[in-house]
Amino acid sequence: MSFGRLITAMVTPFDEQLNIDWDTTGRLIDYLIEEQHAESLVVSGTTGESPTLTDEEKVELFRFAVKRAAGRCKIIAGTGSNETAHSVKLTIKAEQVGVDGILLVAPYYNKPNQEGIYQHFRVIAEATKLPIMIYNVPSRTVASISVATTLRLAQIPNIFATKECAGLEQVTEILAGAPEGFKVYSGDDAVTLPVLSVGGYGIVSVASHMIGAKMKQLIDTFLSGKVQEAMALNQECYPYFKGLFNCPNPVPNPVAVKYALGLRGLPVGGVRLPLVDVSEAEAEFLQALIKA
Repeated sequence: MSFGRLITAMVTPFDEQLNIDWDTTGRLIDYLIEEQHAESLVVSGTTGESPTLTDEEKVELFRFAVKRAAGRCKIIAGTGSNETAHSVKLTIKAEQVGVDGILLVAPYYNKPNQEGIYQHFRVIAEATKLPIMIYNVPSRTVASISVATTLRLAQIPNIFATKECAGLEQVTEILAGAPEGFKVYSGDDAVTLPVLSVGGYGIVSVASHMIGAKMKQLIDTFLSGKVQEAMALNQECYPYFKGLFNCPNPVPNPVAVKYALGLRGLPVGGVRLPLVDVSEAEAEFLQALIKA
């Protein structure tokens, strides 16, 4: 099954009471597919504020997204946690409501060793028939999935890809040893083009909420061999890659993106604590970015 090269990690829209806003969620899904060319959507990832969503909310989001997408794109459910048994249960529920794939973040906070990380993913993979993308983001989880462990996990039949945020060197080393068909996605918008240049497959993107169509053009242009044109497109995209995460200070994914979507005429609500909305300075920065 192909999940495409442009995957958007979708924010979760909330109403004024910070409950899930289902009407807006539907409009957001349509917008990301039709206007921003998302080939797959990650639902209830970190960008979707998974740490503050209940399991019941997550399952309803999975069910809703599958129905709304209606085959226009693939739905990937974020079901990872730092408890293996919990991740298994949520993955099984996600499979039951019809999602197309699973995203599993590396187990965070409890700092397992590499064998523990391997066993965590192995047990979850064996509990489902769905294709699984593992997610290495050591800046958030502390524990990093090593190249050796990634290659070991790549031998498990339904682990088909990794979303990699540990740097270009790690991407290159994984690709050097990966079995045929195993895909490496960038988890960092700013290095989409460099990751493609060393053999990466695509991007799991946040900036694609705003510039997905342009990012899809960048990917297709590079793959068609028009490298100079792809470089120019990358320069066009870079202010968003940089600005959405530093506006003017580093902010968590959902905060800036939700505000920016509102500026684009698609208000998706605020964020749940412990996240807080953009400051006045951040709002001014994003207004200037969108205007430019």
